[in-house]
Amino acid sequence: MNPEDASSRMSRRGFLRAGALMGTLPPLLGLPGSGLVLPSSASAAFPAPVRSRLVPSGNIRDYLSREAGRITDRALPAPLRGVAWDRGAAERRREFREMMGIDGWWTERRDPPRVVVTGRVERERYSIEKLYFEPLPHVFITANLYLPKGTAGPAPGVLYVCGHAHDQKVYYQAHPRRFAELGFVCLIVETIEAAELGGTHHGCYREGWWNWYSRGYTPAGIELLNGIRALDLLEQRPEVDPSRLGVTGISGGGAASWWIAAADPRVKVAAPVCGTATLFSHVHDRTIDGHCDCMWWINSYRWDLADVGGLIAPRPLLIGSADKDGIFTIESIRRVHSQLEGLYRSLGARDRIRLVETPGGHSYHARSRTEIFSWFSKHLQGREVSAATIGDIDERPDAQESAETLRVFVHGPPPGNRVTRVQDGFFVPPGHPEIRDAASLLQERERVVARLRRVTFGAFPSEPPPLDLQVEQEFEEDASGFRFGYTSEEGWRLHGQLLYRKPAAGRAPVVVGLRSPGERRGETRGFLLRLAVPWLRVECEPRGTGETSWGEDLQWHVRRAAAWTGRTLASMRVWDVLRSLEAARRLPQVDPARVALAARGEMCVPALYAALLDGRVGTLLLQDPPATLDLPGEKDGRGPAMEMLNVLRVADLVQAAGLLWPTELVLAGSVPEGYAEVERVYSRAGLPGRVTRVGETGEWRPGEGG
Repeated sequence: MNPEDASSRMSRRGFLRAGALMGTLPPLLGLPGSGLVLPSSASAAFPAPVRSRLVPSGNIRDYLSREAGRITDRALPAPLRGVAWDRGAAERRREFREMMGIDGWWTERRDPPRVVVTGRVERERYSIEKLYFEPLPHVFITANLYLPKGTAGPAPGVLYVCGHAHDQKVYYQAHPRRFAELGFVCLIVETIEAAELGGTHHGCYREGWWNWYSRGYTPAGIELLNGIRALDLLEQRPEVDPSRLGVTGISGGGAASWWIAAADPRVKVAAPVCGTATLFSHVHDRTIDGHCDCMWWINSYRWDLADVGGLIAPRPLLIGSADKDGIFTIESIRRVHSQLEGLYRSLGARDRIRLVETPGGHSYHARSRTEIFSWFSKHLQGREVSAATIGDIDERPDAQESAETLRVFVHGPPPGNRVTRVQDGFFVPPGHPEIRDAASLLQERERVVARLRRVTFGAFPSEPPPLDLQVEQEFEEDASGFRFGYTSEEGWRLHGQLLYRKPAAGRAPVVVGLRSPGERRGETRGFLLRLAVPWLRVECEPRGTGETSWGEDLQWHVRRAAAWTGRTLASMRVWDVLRSLEAARRLPQVDPARVALAARGEMCVPALYAALLDGRVGTLLLQDPPATLDLPGEKDGRGPAMEMLNVLRVADLVQAAGLLWPTELVLAGSVPEGYAEVERVYSRAGLPGRVTRVGETGEWRPGEGG
C-alpha cells in the first residue's frame, strides 16, 4: 500500500498503536532480541522503557581495553602436550605468516639470497665481512658478518637483529663482536628503516599511511622475511653449522626475535630483549603510542604475544626485560612469561624458558647480556658457562669500529634500490576472476564474503548480545516519529530515529541513513528528508558518530589500537550498520523486505560492505563514494577512517560494489571513474540488478529492487 494514498492516512498515535499491535518481528540472522517497547503515551497496553536496563553508550578507550584484555586472557588457553601441540603447529605457523603478510612470499624450498661482499676487516680474534643481500629482488639489506678465528669445524650461527637506533650495525657492534669472541658466527642485520638505504617502519605511526592496514601490510612482515632470508644466508656459509642457529636483539630487534623464532623452526635458541608485552598492556596502558608499526602484526586472528611464543616452544627461550621500561611494562612481561611457562611445563621443558629482569629503563644491562651469552653457549655450543664468568661486551670507545669502517656501500648503493618503497612491492593485489554472468558473480560473491568474514571482519561478536530494541521518545518537528535505542555490541548502546511525514496503515518501505562523523545536528535528517520517496526514514548513529563520538585528538590512538586488536573503525561501523538494519527491520512500522541503505562520503565504506554481508538490502544509495581503500590519510589520524584489515587482499570498493547485484546501486554526487566497472559487471549479470546515476540523491526514484 502506498503510504501517500488518502485511504492509508491515519493519526500519528494510530500509526504507532497500529505498529505496536502488529507485534515484533522474529529475530533475524540468528540474533536474539527482546522485542520492541513503545512509550506509554503510544498505548496504555505497552509499559514505558525500564531506564535502568539501558546500557550506557560506549567509551572507545574502555571498549578497546576490554577487547585487548579478552585477547590476552585467552592466549594459550589450554596447554597441550607433545604430539597434540605439534599437530596444530603447522596451521598456527601458517596463520602467523599470513598475519605478517609474508604468506605470498613463503616457500618451503627456496634458493639462498643473492649476497654481495663489499669488503673485509681483519682483527686479531675475528674478521668482519661487509655485505648486503636481497631477500626480495632489488631490496638491498646491509649487514656485517662476524667470523671467529681459530674455531675447529663449523660453528653455531647467531642472527643479531637491531633495534631502532641510528646506524645500527655501528651502534650495536659490541654484541656480534662478543659472540664472535665466544666462538659464534654472528650476522648483524640492519632494518629497512635505519640501514644505509633507508625505508620506513612508521607508515601509520608518522606518515598517515593508514592504507597499510587495508593492504594487510606491516613492516614487521618485511623484517621477518629479512630475518628468514638472513638465516638462509647463514645456513649456506661453510663456517656455520646450520643445525645450531639462534636469534637475539633488543627493542625492535627484541620483537623481531619473537617473530623470526616463531616463524622459522630452524631457530634453536631465542633471546628477545625489551620487546615483550601483552596486548592488553599496549592498549590499556597506551604503550602502543610509543611503538613503531613494526612491533605488531595484522591481527586478523586476534593473537597475543604468548600465542606467538607458543610457536617457539619447546625450544630454549630467554626473555630479557627491564623493570622500569616505559613502553613494556614489567607486569605485562611477567604475564607473557607466566603464560608460556605453563606451556613449557606441559611440554616437559620447564628448564628451557627463563625470564631475566634487570633494573632500569628500556635498555640492556650487564646481567641480561651475560645471561644471553651463557644461554647461547649452553644451548648452541653445549658448554655450561655461568653468566658471572662468561664476560660482557667491551664498550670502550677505542674498541669500537667507525661507521666508515663498517659501511657496506663504500661506492654508493647498487642501481634499482626498492627499499624506500618496499611496502608497495611487498603488497600484491589479488587477481579477481572475470564476471561473465549472474552465476559466476554469485560464486565469486560467496568466496569474497567468506574471506572477508575470516580476515577482515573476524572480530565481529560470535554471540551478539540481545538487540534490546526500545522506543524512548516521540516527537513532532519537521517530521514526526520516535527515537529508539538498541545494543550493537556489548557496551555499545546506539540510537536511531524513525521519521515520517504521513503515517501509513501496515508496514512501509524504509530508507536507513547513516550519520557521518563530525557532522552537525540535523544533517542526516535533512539528507533523508530530501529523498523524494513516500517512504519511512530511519537515521542511525554508528559508533563514533552522534552521541558516541570522541575528540579528533584521540583518533590517531584509536585507529592504531583498534588495528592491533583485530578491527578498525570502519569494520566496527560495518557491524553497527548490520545491527542498525536489524533494528530497522524489527520496527513494526517497517516492511523488512523493502529496506534501502543510504550513506555519504566515508560512511559509504561501512554501508557498502554491510550491504554485501547482509545480502538483503534492496537499494544502496552512495553519495560521493571514495574511489578506493588504498589511499593515505592525515598524519595525525584525523579525518576519514576508512581502512579495514586485509580488505585490499580480498575486494576493494569497486569489486565489492559489483558483487552487490541484484541490489539496486544508486551513485550520486562526485563518483570516481572506477565505478564504471560496476556498471559493466551489472550489465553482464543482467536484470533485475541495475546501477542508477543521479546528480543528487533527491533525484532517485525507487526501482523494483527498492
